[in-house]
Amino acid sequence: ADLNETFGVGKVDADGKKLIQTSFECLAAALALVKPGTLYRDLGTAIHKKAVSNGCSVNRTYCGHGIGTLFHTVPNIPHYHKNKAKGTMKAGHVFTVEPMVNLGTPADTTWYDNWTAVTTDGKRSAQFEHMVLVTDTGCEILTARADEPVMTWNPDISFVCG
Repeated sequence: ADLNETFGVGKVDADGKKLIQTSFECLAAALALVKPGTLYRDLGTAIHKKAVSNGCSVNRTYCGHGIGTLFHTVPNIPHYHKNKAKGTMKAGHVFTVEPMVNLGTPADTTWYDNWTAVTTDGKRSAQFEHMVLVTDTGCEILTARADEPVMTWNPDISFVCG
């Protein structure tokens, strides 16, 4: 399974709360489109519109991906507007959607450890991710919590000790 969530710890300021909720809402906007016949590139437009409407940007380096006999495989799912992703969703497809939403620039760099990614302007970033299965009528979130079959924003879960 492939899953990611961002949690605020301690006293989270208004920008931090906005960023985390916007990232969650970007994923929800994209997942609302998942069904047979949807173009993969359309997810990026939904994510981009939600992020920009909240004063955020979307990283262009990292993308969602197919899950199959290889863990990271086609299709690639860019999370930004006007991407050139190829393909149309069909029942049975399994992939991730994992937008990285930033308070500042969408640009990133990787630290010397070849793992840690940071924004080039040093501003904060948040990410939510789910792995989904396209069904005949929509999608099933394969990485959903047992008590959360539909994604619902819950600040009581997302902010710890805040």
